[in-house]
Amino acid sequence: MEPVTEQAGKAAADLLSGAGLQGHTYAIDSTVAEAALRQPKPVALLTSDSDDMTKLCGNQVRIVPL
Repeated sequence: MEPVTEQAGKAAADLLSGAGLQGHTYAIDSTVAEAALRQPKPVALLTSDSDDMTKLCGNQVRIVPL
């Protein structure tokens, strides 16, 4: 479990903006991506939405499609 702090929320919003995504559809994805990016490296993220998570995480997180 990861707390969603104000700082984490702002970082998630910055990820959305940087990826060119917007709206509530991507809010959870950006929050998950922000938490993944804060973890000690290496990080792997299992997801059914690999396209959007790749946009949000770039090459800093290994995206594993399900």
